[in-house]
Amino acid sequence: MAEQSESPTKSVMEKIIEKVHHHESSSSDSELDSDKPDPLESVKAKIWRLFGREKPVHHVLGGGKPADVFLWRNKKVSAGVLGFVTAMWVLFELIEYHLLTLVCHILILAAALLFLWSNACTLINKSPPRIPEVHLPEKLVLQVASALCVEINSAFAGLRSVAAGKDFKKFLMIIAGLWVLSIVGSSCHFLTLFYICFVLLHTVPVLYEKYEDKVDPLAEKAMVEIKKQYAVFDAKVLSKIPVASLKAKRV
Repeated sequence: MAEQSESPTKSVMEKIIEKVHHHESSSSDSELDSDKPDPLESVKAKIWRLFGREKPVHHVLGGGKPADVFLWRNKKVSAGVLGFVTAMWVLFELIEYHLLTLVCHILILAAALLFLWSNACTLINKSPPRIPEVHLPEKLVLQVASALCVEINSAFAGLRSVAAGKDFKKFLMIIAGLWVLSIVGSSCHFLTLFYICFVLLHTVPVLYEKYEDKVDPLAEKAMVEIKKQYAVFDAKVLSKIPVASLKAKRV
C-alpha cells in the first residue's frame, strides 16, 4: 500500500519537473530568437527606396509639425490648412481679389471692431478688451534667414558648376527642368502653380507612405530604364560633342 501511495506522488513530481524544464528551455530559445536579427527587417532594409532614401517619409519631410500636416497625422489640422489655402486661391484667382485690398479690408474691420468694443466697455463700466502684444521672435527670423541663405548659396554654387562646364548631365537636367517650368508658367499663373504644388504636397507624400512597398519596385524599374536610355543617348550623342572629347583629353 505504501509503494502504491508513493508512485502517484512520484509521477506528479516528475511531471512538474518536466514542465519546469520545458518552460526554461522555451524561454531560453525565445531569448536566443530575440537576439537574432529579424529576417523581414533585414530584407526591408535592403529594399530599394525612391531617391535612395534610407529614412522614413516623415523624417525626409523634416519631421515635426510641418511633416505631420503633410502626412495627415492630425486630419483636422491638415484639412483646415488645405481649406484655408483653397479659400485664398479662390479669392485671388477666381474672384480676382487683390492681396493689398484684402489686407486693408481686414485691418479696417479689425480696428473698427476693437475701437467700438473698447468704447462700449467704458460706457457700460466694464473692463476693456485685452489686446495681445504681437511681435516676431528674433531667433525665429534669424533661423529662417539662415536657412534661406544656405539654400540660395547652394543654388548659386550649382549654377556656377554648370556654367563652368563641369557636369554636362546636371546641365541637361537644369535646362530640361527650366524648359518644363516655362511651359507650365505660360499655361497658368504663379498663384495657381503654387496652389497645385501645395495640393501635391498634401496628397503625394501620404499616398506614397501608404503604398511605398508597391511604388518603390516600379520606381526602381523606371530608374533602370532611364539609366539605360541615358547610356544610349550618351553613346550616340553626348560622346560626339567636342566638349566631351576635350574633357577626355584632359583626363
